[in-house]
Formats: sequence, structure tokens, C-alpha cells
Amino acid sequence: MRLSLLLLLLLLPGPPPALGVEEDASFPHLGESSQPPPRACPPRCSCPRADTVDCDGLELRVFPDNITKAAQYLSLQNNRLQELPYNELSRLSDLRTLNLHNNLISSEGLPDEAFESLTQLQHIYVAHNRLSVAPQFLPRSLRVADLAANEVTEIFPLTFGEKPALRSVYLHNNQLSNAGLPPDAFRGSEAVATLSLSSNRLSYVPPSLPPSLERLHLQNNIISKVPRGALSRQSRLRELYLQHNQLTDSGLDDTTFSKLQRLEYLDLSHNQLAAVPAGLPHTLAVLHLGRNRIRGVEAARLRGMWGLRYLLLQHNQLGATGLPAGALRPLRGLHTLHLYGNRLDRVPQALPRRLRSLVLPHNRVTMLGARDLAATPGLAELNLAYNHLASARVHRRAFRRLRALRSLDLAGNQLTQLPTGLPASLHTLRLQRNQLRALEPEPLAGLDQLQELSLAHNRLRVGDIGPGTWHELPALQVLDLSHNELSFVPPDLPEALEELHLQGNRISHVGPEAFLSTPRLRALFLRANRLHMTSISPEAFLGLPHLRMVDTTGNPEQVLVRLPPVAPRRPRSEGA
Repeated sequence: MRLSLLLLLLLLPGPPPALGVEEDASFPHLGESSQPPPRACPPRCSCPRADTVDCDGLELRVFPDNITKAAQYLSLQNNRLQELPYNELSRLSDLRTLNLHNNLISSEGLPDEAFESLTQLQHIYVAHNRLSVAPQFLPRSLRVADLAANEVTEIFPLTFGEKPALRSVYLHNNQLSNAGLPPDAFRGSEAVATLSLSSNRLSYVPPSLPPSLERLHLQNNIISKVPRGALSRQSRLRELYLQHNQLTDSGLDDTTFSKLQRLEYLDLSHNQLAAVPAGLPHTLAVLHLGRNRIRGVEAARLRGMWGLRYLLLQHNQLGATGLPAGALRPLRGLHTLHLYGNRLDRVPQALPRRLRSLVLPHNRVTMLGARDLAATPGLAELNLAYNHLASARVHRRAFRRLRALRSLDLAGNQLTQLPTGLPASLHTLRLQRNQLRALEPEPLAGLDQLQELSLAHNRLRVGDIGPGTWHELPALQVLDLSHNELSFVPPDLPEALEELHLQGNRISHVGPEAFLSTPRLRALFLRANRLHMTSISPEAFLGLPHLRMVDTTGNPEQVLVRLPPVAPRRPRSEGA
């Protein structure tokens, strides 16, 4: 019977069935379904597939046994392992991914010999451990290596060398100096696209970096020099991060960046540069030079950079002559110019015509002439906050040509009245922390698209707000009148208003008619006024079905507010 059944199975189409060791268990009884044997999995771990073992976050102190030899993906991250036993690791010859992130593994606990057997390994993650040196040997098959956030002081020629498939190496947050990087560290690894060496102890840019690099992170080191030719072979490099170093003008030369013909992003912020570097690639889209010591910008050093979109020069030492008229004109495609925290006393003249965002807060600008902004009719954002602008020195036609302006920030100046000639395109207008004493409807006429208006920290009283002022702002949704001198809620507020800030005033009473004109109000801030327990009329909120938050903290007495009930939703009709 057994023999005939065996012959029958062998004659059936398809592959022959696997024969078991024990004859009695090899064949199920006819009519019974066969069940696969239980999958071997270490205790408390998860094995969702035959090739996957997940022992994440189990507080393991010892390498788990019973790991299937067929494992291709092994995760032991977030445990307390101190070492990996050679005999356990070396038998996992099919392993593709080994995740040891966030353990207590030292270099002594990571045997180099074990990796010799892992000939299929492609991804190794050993970040956030206690390695003092990198493994002397990693498999040739490797594609991604993450050794970040250890205490590594040295790597070796075969740690990352001779790895033709290696694409990404992460070594940030270690203690690597230039002496710990051998000159042939990446020899034979011609596919490395991402290399992170940030937050180490490098004093100069390593001269033997892979020519295949596309992203290079060197920020947060002590780099004071880029040796001549150090970046001459990286013709594919697109992103270079050198911020938070000690670079000076003498640490660069005319050829430092000139060979990087695909470079799009260059961050040199937080260094000690006194001038814009020479020889910048024409391919740059973002140039970050903030927080240096730059005193002047030469047009010649920006010539040919048609594609530059973002130029960031905040927190430098640009004064009255630091940006001569037309210095930035070569940047025809410039979208955003950041000049925050310099010493400019006027808006730079002859800016690129296509400029969309001009950020100039915390300078010393004292006036706005009729034509100061005429060269940039496409501006969508203008930030002149915290300068020295007085109303008498802002020309009535200063904003006339800015027909695309959506956001205007004039906070922290010395304005005593609203500027005139504001563009009808405005969506946001910030005038907090000035010296405004009056609001009249004329300067706000035509601002039909204004959605947010901040008038906080001024000297406004209700009697100083002219009749019809709020009628000019039919789309206004957010109004900030906090920290003024208001004694009650201003009447006839815009109908579209959803958020009203009145904190820090002198309001002592809220009558039943206070919010009749604002049926869409959702949030109301009345904290730190002079309200008492009975100061708010019970009828004040009756016509506000959307009101969800009223803040009355910080008043002389606790004020209890009863919000209107939530309107029930109408059930959909069956045909809807």
C-alpha cells in the first residue's frame, strides 16, 4: 500500500513531495490536510516570515539562541547587548540586514571574524552603541553602513574600502579626527553617494573622499581649511554641508568649489568668512552664508549664478555700503533673500526683478522711499520688522507697485499710524509693537483679501478706532488687539472673524451685543483684563454657534463662561 501510494505521488504532475526522516510522519493520511511545522523563533521575539527575526526592545543582555540559519533580516535594536558571539553570528550566512541600533556593544564585543561569513550582508546598523574603533573588515556585499553616535576614533582600509555596491555611510556623532581616516578608506568603493562625517573632530576636509559622492555632511567639526584639490574629483556632488565649522577666507581658494559642476546646495553658515567665496558653481540653487562676518558682497563673485534661488546672508556685518546697488542683480532667478540681523540702513537697491521673498528684520532701516521697492514688483513676502521705521519716513507710494504682495511684516518699528497705499493683494499684515494710537478706515480701504491683522502691543483705545474701520476688511479671520488700552470690545467687528485676541487690555465688561457682528467666531482670548465674575453678560455668546474656546484666565476674579451648545448635525436624507 505504501509503495503504491509513493509511486502514485511520484507520477503526479509538479515537483515531487519532500520526504521526511521518519517514514510514519512523511505522509499524511488520505483525506487529511498537512500543516507546516512550527516556525523556530527565539523566545519573546517575532518572526513574521521565515527569513525575518525581530527582537526589538526586549531588554536582551545575551544574544538570542534558536535563530534560524535561514534568517535574512535580524533586528536586535533597542536592547542591552554588550557583545555578539562569533559562533552565533557567523552561522547566519544568508543575513542581508543586521540591525544592532541602540545597544551597549563595544568594539571588543563585535568580532571582526564574524563578518567574514556574512557574505550576503547588505545593511548593517550599529548606531548608538559604544564602539571606539570601526570593524576592521565588513563584507564586500555591503550597501549601507550606519555607525553613527558611537565613540569611533579610527576606521580601517577594509572597513568601507573594496565595497563596489556601498551607497551610504553614516559616521556622524563620533570622535573621528583626520588621523583616524586612512587615505585609502574608500578605495574600491566607487558607488558611495552619501557620506556623513558631521559632528566629529575633523580639522580639514579629507582629501581622499569618494568621487561618486552626491551628498557630503561635514557640519559641526572644527574644519578651518579645505586643502587644494580636496573637492576636485566630486563632480557628482549635489549637496555639501560645511556649517558650524571654523572656515576663514584663507581656508578657501578660487578653486575650492569650482569643480563641483552639479552642486545645488551649499551651506557655509556659522563660520568665520568675511567675504562671499570665489569660484562658486553656477549650478547652485541654495547658498547659505548666514552667521559669518561678511561685510560686503561683490557682484563679480555672483556672476553667472542664474539658477540661484535662495541666498541666505542673515546675521553678518553688512552695513550701509555692504550691498551696493546692483550687487545682486546677476542673480536673475533669485526667489528668496534673507538679510535678517545685519546693519543695513536702507532696503538694498536694484534687487533682482523676480525676487519673491525679502526678509530684512532686525536691521537699521529708517526710511522707505517711493522707489525703494520698485525693482521687485513680484514680491509676495516683505519682512521689515524690528527696524527704525517712523511713519513720517514711509512714503505714501512705497508699496504701490507690489501688486502680488501677500504678507507684510512691519512689527517692532516706530509707526504711529497705518501706512497708506497698501496693496489689495495682502493676506497678512503685522503691525504689533509699534506706537499706533489711531485706526482710520482710509488706509485699510481695498484690503478685501486681508485674512490676518496683528495690532498687538500698541496704544489703541476704542475711541481711537474710526467708524467703519472694520467694514473695510470683509475677509478678516484673525484679529489681534492684545496688549492695547481697550476698555471694552470694539463694536462692528468683521463678520468673517474666527479668532479674536483681546488679552492684556483694560476690559471690565462684555455686554450682550459685543459679538453680534461676528457669528463665525471660534476662539476668544480675554485673559489678563479687568473682568469679574459677573462682568460677562449671559447673552454675549448666544449667537456664536461655532465658539469652542474662551480664555478668561488671569483676571481679578474667576470668570465662568457657558459656551453655546453645539448645533446638532442634520441627518442625511436617504437619497443623498
